[in-house]
Parts: sequence; C-alpha cells; structure tokens
Amino acid sequence: MEMTNRSHHNPSILHVEFSPLSDYMEENDTNSTAGERNSFSCVQVQIPQELFLALGLISLVENILVVLAIFKNRNLHSPMYYFICCLAVSDMLVSVSNVVETICMLLNEHGLLAVHPAMLRHLDNIIDVMICSSVVSSLSFLCTIAADRYITIFYALRYHSIMTTQRAVTIIVVVWLASIISSILFIVYHTDNAVIVCLVTFFCLTLVFNAVLYLHMFLLAHLHSRRIVAFNKSRRQSTSMKGAITLTILLGVFILCWGPFFLHLILILTCPTSPFCNCFFKNFNLFLILIICNSLIDPLIYAYRSQELRKTLQELVLCAWCLGV
Repeated sequence: MEMTNRSHHNPSILHVEFSPLSDYMEENDTNSTAGERNSFSCVQVQIPQELFLALGLISLVENILVVLAIFKNRNLHSPMYYFICCLAVSDMLVSVSNVVETICMLLNEHGLLAVHPAMLRHLDNIIDVMICSSVVSSLSFLCTIAADRYITIFYALRYHSIMTTQRAVTIIVVVWLASIISSILFIVYHTDNAVIVCLVTFFCLTLVFNAVLYLHMFLLAHLHSRRIVAFNKSRRQSTSMKGAITLTILLGVFILCWGPFFLHLILILTCPTSPFCNCFFKNFNLFLILIICNSLIDPLIYAYRSQELRKTLQELVLCAWCLGV
C-alpha cells in the first residue's frame, strides 16, 4: 500500500499507495524524463531528498524530547499528557519512516545501496504500515484529547473518577491496537477503493466529532465557569480551557497539513483521469512535506502552550548540550 511515493506521477498508480520504495529503486533513472513528457504544462514543485531528510531528523529529535520530558517530569503524569505523549509517538512514526525511506533513496542515487528487491518490498510495506498507523492513531488521539478536555470542563468535580490512569492506559492500548490492525488490513487490501473510502470517512468523522465537542465547550464554558468558581475551582477551569485551546490549535494544524493528502485521496476516487486532478497529483511530494511539517510543528505547540513542559524541555536540551560539551 504505497502512500508516500516520491517517484510516481501517475495517479492511477497511487491507489492509496503510500510509498513504493522498491519501485523508486527500479525506476529512478526513468522517472524524470517521464515526468517531463507528461507535465501538461502543470506547475510541479521539485523538492530535494535532502529537505525530506533534514525535516524528518528535526521532527524526530523534537518528538523524542517531548516523550522524554513527559516521562521525566512527574507533574506531567496525567491522562492528557499521556495522550499528548502518544500523539508525539504518532508523529515519530512519520519521522522515522521518512528518514529511513529518504536514506535508502539517497544511497541508491549514489550507488551505495544494493538490496534484494524482495527485501525492499518488505521495507516498503513496513514504512506503509508505520505511516498509516500514524494517520489513524493521530486522528484517534486528537479525538481522545478532545474528549478528555470536554470531561475536564463539564465534569470537573468527577474528572479524576471518570478519567483514571487505568482507563487512560486502556484507551491508549486500544487505540494503538486498532491503529496497527487497521493499517495492516489497509496494506493487505490496498488495491480496493474501499480502503480510500474508509480513510477519508474516518478523517471526516473525526473532524465532525472534534468540531461538535469544541463548539459545545466554547459556547458553554462561560456559563459553566460560574459553577466552577462557586466551588473555588477557577484555576482548574482556566487550565482546562487552556488545554482545550491548545488542542484546537493542534487540530487546526493537523487539518492544514494533512488536508491536501486526504483531498488527494478523494480526487483519486472522483476524477483519476481529469487533467486538473492530474496536475494536483503531480505535487504529491509537497503534500508529504506538509505531513512532515505537522510532526515538526506539534512539539512547538506543546512547548508554547505548556509552561511546565517547556521548562522540562529546556532542561533536557541544556543537559544534552552540557554532555556534548
């Protein structure tokens, strides 16, 4: 199921196909001329492999720091930060798959990689599962965090009895199992258009779910705050709303970065042979860069919105710098 193809420009090949690494190895010498013949005067943004590698490495380091900071600081040991930690791991899957794929492509371009085609196909499938798992898990954890913020605001007095650590861990395990199993099924049945329909439907449903929760939160938060203040919990209300705003920003960034990719999938279903759609397909690499940028931007949002997390990240960076010196 090759979803991150950086070499093919033919949309008929992109059947929800994330990344045919082996095809890239075989066709690397012919793709550039074929792309020129089929350009149809469409504007096509050329993105060097080195940029993919640089952004992937930066994103990987950022998300590793976020995970380490949450584990290190006991003040961050709460369900919301556990879910944010899982969101960071989801971003790491994109970063790792991008770095591995780009290194293989660069080694092949310089004649330094000689791997059996069957091994490349296995690596390609692993990369596809990682990226697909990242999509499904990211959307799931965004919904989970939204639900957590909703409970915090509207059921503040019962929050700790509703969202216990045990329940949070159970939710995390279920989300990851569902993400991995569904991703493997998507890879196995990648030639079926139903896979694209499932992904697009899941994307739309999660957006509707989050939109309904956030709309309800922000419309009724002011009225509910009076009740919270009456119980001397104003600080908790303020913190909860800050968390809701943070997750709104995360969701907005996710839509901006992943939106073109899901539009790409929709166009594969609706107009695979249209000249306009073909022009859109030709900039698939640009959509991949946006996906990687989402993994890079998320940790910056965590750090900007959470003073506690920002402080811990600064300590980790300073400690790493001192060890390096």
